[in-house]
Amino acid sequence: MKQTIYRNIAAVSAIFIVTLSIMLIINYFQVKEVSPLQSVVVETLKQLNDQNANNPELQEQIRQLDLMARKAYFLNMDHLKNGVYLLLGMLAVFLICIRMYFTGFKDIPDKEIDPIDEWAIQSSARKYIGFAGISLVALAAVFIVFSIPLMQPTNSSASEDKQELLAKAEISEKEKIVEAQESSPLPVNGEIKTTANETQTSAEEIETKAVQSEVETSNTEPVEKEEVEPVIKEQVVENDTEVKEKVCSEEAPAANEVKEEIALPRVNSNAFRGHYSNGKSEAKNLPVKWDLANGTNIAWQTKVTRKGQSSPVINGHKVFITGGDEEARELFCYDLNTGENLWTLSVANIPGSPAKVPDTTDDTGLASASVATNGLQVCAIFGTGDLVCTDMDGKQLWAKNLGVPDNHYGYASSLIIEGNSLFVQYDNNNTHKVYALNTENGNELWVKERKDKISWSSPMIAQVNNKPQLVLMGNPGITAYDLVSGDQLWRVECLMGEVGASACSYNGIIYGASEYATMVAIDGTDGKVLWESSDYLPEVASPVATESNLYIATSYGVVASFNTETGELKKEHETNAEFYSSPIMAEGRIYLISNDGTMHIFKANDEFALLDSFETGEMTYATPAFTDGKIVVRTNNSIYCVEAN
Repeated sequence: MKQTIYRNIAAVSAIFIVTLSIMLIINYFQVKEVSPLQSVVVETLKQLNDQNANNPELQEQIRQLDLMARKAYFLNMDHLKNGVYLLLGMLAVFLICIRMYFTGFKDIPDKEIDPIDEWAIQSSARKYIGFAGISLVALAAVFIVFSIPLMQPTNSSASEDKQELLAKAEISEKEKIVEAQESSPLPVNGEIKTTANETQTSAEEIETKAVQSEVETSNTEPVEKEEVEPVIKEQVVENDTEVKEKVCSEEAPAANEVKEEIALPRVNSNAFRGHYSNGKSEAKNLPVKWDLANGTNIAWQTKVTRKGQSSPVINGHKVFITGGDEEARELFCYDLNTGENLWTLSVANIPGSPAKVPDTTDDTGLASASVATNGLQVCAIFGTGDLVCTDMDGKQLWAKNLGVPDNHYGYASSLIIEGNSLFVQYDNNNTHKVYALNTENGNELWVKERKDKISWSSPMIAQVNNKPQLVLMGNPGITAYDLVSGDQLWRVECLMGEVGASACSYNGIIYGASEYATMVAIDGTDGKVLWESSDYLPEVASPVATESNLYIATSYGVVASFNTETGELKKEHETNAEFYSSPIMAEGRIYLISNDGTMHIFKANDEFALLDSFETGEMTYATPAFTDGKIVVRTNNSIYCVEAN
C-alpha cells in the first residue's frame, strides 16, 4: 500500500517537474526575445512622442506604460524565482518517493532471470526515463541561469530607449518637509557643535491672516496634535555677515526713511521633507490658494536651466536645488524673497568622476537627490556618484566621488544632515552602504555595509526615547542605526521590489510602506512589529503620521488615512491623479500636489476631509518646501514661491 502511494506521488511530481522545466525553458526564450520596455506599443508611442513633444495626454500614457513595465519586470523576476523554488521542492519530493518506493526491491528475485525478460526491459526503460528527466531538469536550470542577466535592465541601448520613451515623465524625488527646526547636535571629535539651523529669530511670530472661508472654518475645529520631538534649545550668535536690519545711509533723502531688511524665517526646511525628513512643518500663515497662470499669490517664478527632480530646501533667505545633464551638474542657490539666482556651483574635476555619465531614465536623471544643509554647509549628490559640499555663499569646501552607481533608473536617495554629520544612503547594484561624513571636510565618521538590494529611498531621523535614530528603508529591510557610532539598533525585513518611499515617525513609532510589499508600524525601542497592512501602498510618495492617523498617497490616485494603533483603513479619497510628491503636514492641514500640478488640501484629523483642490499650472513631481508665510515649489520647468496675502 505504501509503495503504491510513493509511486503515485513520484509519478505526479515527475509530471510536475517536466511541465515546470518546459515552462522555465520557454520563459528563457520569452525573456530573451521580449522586453516590457521594447514592445510594439512602446515603439509606436515613442515615435508619436517624437512627433508630438508637447502632448501632455501622450506623455501621461507613456508614464502609465512605464509603471506597467516596471510591474511586469518584478512579476517576471518573482515568477522566475518562485519557479526555481517549486522545481527544487518537487525534485526533492520525487527523489524521496523514488527512494522509499524501491526500498522493498533491494533483494534479488528468487526466480532465475532471463536476460531479456520483462523485468530487465522495464528496469532499462526506467533508467532511460530517469536520465531524460534529469537532463530536462538540468537543461531548465541552465536556462534559468542564462535568463537572469536578461532580467537585469542594465544594457545601455534599452536604457537609452527608455530615456526617450519616458521624456517629460518627471518623477518626484522622495519628498520631504519639516519635523523640527531645532535639534541637538551630534558630538564630533568629542565636541558638541551648534549649527545655524538651530537659530530662531527673536521677532514675534506673524499672526495668521484670513484664508478662504472653508479652510478658515476648518481651523476652528479640533485637529490632531502634531509630534513635538525632544530637542535641546541653545542660543546661537548670528554670523556677522547675516544682517537683520539696515538703516539708510546719511545721504538718503531728508525724510530720514529707515529701511529694514526682512527678518530671517523662523522655520527652515533643511532637507528632503524637512530637517528630519519626516513630512511635517511648523510653518504658520501659509497660503491655501495660488495660480501660476494669473499670478495669484505668486511671489516670484524663475526658470530652472538644468533638468532635475530634487526637491527645494530652505535655510534662512536661501533656497537650494540641483540640476544636471550630460553637459554639467550644478547646485543652485536662490533668494527666498525675490527668486534671484544668488550663485551656481558647477560640479567638475572630482577624482573618480566618470568621463561619461551613467545611463539614466528621463524620469530620474542625474539630479533627483535633494540637497541638505545645516545652515553652515550645503551638500549635494548627483547620479554620477559625485558628492560636493559648499559654504552658504557657494564656495566649494570639499568634493569626492563615492563610486559610479550601477542603477538602472538613476541614483535618487536624498541627503540628510544632523549637526556636523552628513548621512548618505548608497544602495545600488554594485554597492550597498550607508555613510556618515563630516560636513566640514568630508572625512568618514563611519561607513556600514548593508544587506539590502538597490533602492531609491532616502534616510530620515526618528526620535526614540529622546535619542535620534537614522532610519533607512530598502529591499528587504527597514533598518535603524545609531547616528554617532553607526551601530545597527534594529532591523525588520518586510519589503520587496522597488523601494522608493521613505519612512516617517511619530512618538518613537516608525512607519514604512512600499508598493508590492506592505505597510508596517515598528516600535523604535526594540524593532518589534506592531502591525502590518496592505490596503493601499505608495510607490514614491512617503507617508506622514500624527498621533492618531497615518496618511499615504499612491501613484494610482488613492489618498488614504490609517489608524496608527491598529493599521485599520479609516478613510480614502479617489482623486484620479498620480502622486510622486509626498504629503506635508502644516497648520493642521495636509498639502499634497499631484503630478499634473493639482494641489489637494485635506484636513489633518480623523475626518480627513478634502478642503480644496485646484490646478497650479505646471507639472510637479518634487515635494514643496515650507517656511512661515511661504511655500516653495519646483516644477518640471521652473521654481516658484507662493506667498500668503
